[in-house]
Amino acid sequence: MSETISPPPHKIIGVAVISNDQGQILIDRRRPEGAMGGLWEFPGGKIEKGETVEECIKREINEELGILIEVGKHLITIDHTYTHLRVTLTVHHCRHLTGIPQPLECDEIRWVNLDELDRFAFPQANIQIIAALRESDRSHP
Repeated sequence: MSETISPPPHKIIGVAVISNDQGQILIDRRRPEGAMGGLWEFPGGKIEKGETVEECIKREINEELGILIEVGKHLITIDHTYTHLRVTLTVHHCRHLTGIPQPLECDEIRWVNLDELDRFAFPQANIQIIAALRESDRSHP
């Protein structure tokens, strides 16, 4: 008899690439406990039932960082399977409107320039977001 291997859980996540007036991008570091602890990421979270991606991103950023943002155009959608989890990341460009970002649900936050992102350790799925950002930066000088 063969053993049935169930697929890993699937999370659909809205992700924000938040820029400020200086052209910097906001990243946050995951808390050390839990999956992918200590790695840096672009903030966001799980889409709730009945919520659009844009609504999810606004809500999550307000809950996690205590700021208001404007959700802009779609950057990329990534489907990535880790050993323990499958994620679909729907990533949007966002603009910081008001509030001072606070690390409410993460260890640390930092504004960085696009060329500084290589200095930070990101989960595998986020590498494609960085590549898409670089591509979009080159096509919009």
